[in-house]
Amino acid sequence: MNDISSRFAEKVFNLDTMRQRLPRDTYREMLRCIEDGKRLDLTVANIVANAMKDWAIEQGATHFTHWFQPMTGITAEKHDSFISPSGDGVIMEFSGKELVRGESDASSFPSGGLRSTFEARGYTAWDPTSYAFIKDGVLYIPTAFCSFGGEALDMKTPLLRSMEAINRQAQRVLKLFGHAGVKPVTTVGSEQEYFLVDQSVFNAREDLLMTGRTLLGARPPKGQELDDHYYGVIKPRVQAFMRELNDELWQLGILAKTEHNEAAPAQHELAPIFTTTNISVDHNQLTMELMQKVAHRHGMVCLLHEKPFAGVNGSGKHNNWSIGTSNGVNLLDPGTTPFENAQFLLFLCAVIQAVDDYQDLLRISVATAGNDHRLGANEAPPAVMSMFLGDELTEVLEAIENESAYGGRDREQLKIGVDVLPRIPKDSTDRNRTSPFAFTGNKFEFRSPGASQTIAKPNIVINTAVAESLMQFADALEGAQDFTQALHDLIKGTIKAHKRILFNGNGYDNHWPEEAQRRGLLNLRTTPEALAHLMDEKNVALFERHGVFSAAELRSRYEILLQNYIKVIHIEAQTMMDMVSRDILPAVSTFSARLCRNAEVKSSVAGVACGYEKARCRELSRLTDEIYAICSTLGEAVHHADAAEDTLERAMRYKDDVIRAMDALRAACDACEASMPKADWPYPGYTEILFSVK
Repeated sequence: MNDISSRFAEKVFNLDTMRQRLPRDTYREMLRCIEDGKRLDLTVANIVANAMKDWAIEQGATHFTHWFQPMTGITAEKHDSFISPSGDGVIMEFSGKELVRGESDASSFPSGGLRSTFEARGYTAWDPTSYAFIKDGVLYIPTAFCSFGGEALDMKTPLLRSMEAINRQAQRVLKLFGHAGVKPVTTVGSEQEYFLVDQSVFNAREDLLMTGRTLLGARPPKGQELDDHYYGVIKPRVQAFMRELNDELWQLGILAKTEHNEAAPAQHELAPIFTTTNISVDHNQLTMELMQKVAHRHGMVCLLHEKPFAGVNGSGKHNNWSIGTSNGVNLLDPGTTPFENAQFLLFLCAVIQAVDDYQDLLRISVATAGNDHRLGANEAPPAVMSMFLGDELTEVLEAIENESAYGGRDREQLKIGVDVLPRIPKDSTDRNRTSPFAFTGNKFEFRSPGASQTIAKPNIVINTAVAESLMQFADALEGAQDFTQALHDLIKGTIKAHKRILFNGNGYDNHWPEEAQRRGLLNLRTTPEALAHLMDEKNVALFERHGVFSAAELRSRYEILLQNYIKVIHIEAQTMMDMVSRDILPAVSTFSARLCRNAEVKSSVAGVACGYEKARCRELSRLTDEIYAICSTLGEAVHHADAAEDTLERAMRYKDDVIRAMDALRAACDACEASMPKADWPYPGYTEILFSVK
């Protein structure tokens, strides 16, 4: 590998490349477009497109694509070549119109009722704030995706709207602190957990092929009990995968920084450096795609499901969110002067209020069938949303609320805008791994998102909810005659009104759900329970007020999320029944018959009871009958669930009846697997899967 510093972002049409290839005036127009949201004149767009095309061809590209993120949660692309006819030959062309806007058939993407199936027209619009890049000989242009009527059909459009909303309201607040003209910006760093398994065992498992997780599987003798995999020596094959993955990510300008073994066998993690929110979302989508492609080249499969294996930790995607300014000031840094302290406390209170007021939306933003297996287990935050601030910061807020002396600073009484807060270093408190939303020094770590999901959804919610808090704060402070007193009263009142969301204890403690209920916090354990709140009046009003979603756009998301949950569980149930009926029951029957014949032969020859064989025959016979009966029950549960006319009711039936039957069927099948020789079981077991990569 060459010096990475010279190769970093070499496949990205970034500002440095633009500076070298665009005329000075055009470059300035591009800067205004990126920094201020100014629309490009078509003449300027043509110059940019031509320079971008020439650069891409030099890099070996032959095609371009408008790369977008439909409501499937993954990315979509349609490739067009640069070739255009010219007389008897061809020339390579790419116009400003082709750069700025494209048209795609939108009929086969989820719309949640926003459009009829026969209404096929969809438009892609260039997002110049996320740089174009080259991958696999194609120029990728990040775009938004909307319908003929202008409704958002993607994840990027509402994300960009939410960023505009929080930037607009944060600007109002910053102006009150004397920072007129400063541009706020939200940043995100998303830690990505994943599993690597050998391609051969993956191909031999129908459940992994169809659903991305094991629907059946007896636990191996060894899992993660010894904690020997976490941060352990990385195996050569995995190290080779990581090396190639890093090289590809770095060439695309993705700041992959940290890699290590995670808690479960075959589990790993990659973490990037923070960047602007919409770029971070794009980068995470690329990271997931490249993980799977690179793993395939190394004879492995990258599993991004939240719970691919029972009995060991699942995979999450910790969303580290912060807000700062374009000139590098972190607004969640306590600072060292009274004015900085007051500004920090106000932004901190904005987040506290947002999480408390919209805890249901935060839970909905991470609600998927896969993540339901992970949340609430002793490996991920509970389904109850709460915030961890650490003891020192919590004591500061309590002192402000009660207007009492703070013990950490010579028992002095704290007064907003007058006193300097006690210095709160980044590592002033231990981390709380059980908290869904934890303050970690100068950012918040939202630990609930699942490994496979796009981080657009949680960041849309965080941005919009915090924008609402900041809007209310600005409204209250802009007309205040005594700004310092009004600020003090506002912070004190916010702490008092929303302190129920603050919890520094153990989220895994069995008593916490009871305590959360007493506080009035929601405990939305499953996806259908959470989604039932999406269209609540306050949530619709929030998104409409800030221009992030219309009521129709939000309703479409509600329908899509419910339908997706139903489809995922339906596919899992059908796969399970297929595995049981076509492979497991025949395998168990064949082995049982052979075992029983052996027992009869031994008994007749030796005249002994042959207790082992007979006992095993009885047990397998009992389990076979149980499996057959439960499989029938599962089929009936699926049929009953599908009969429900209302989408939410159908999802609830899948949650209550179908999953219950699947759990029972798994328990019986796993008991069978544990009672049979490995050679007679039709699928590779957990030992072969989890320890297959050397």
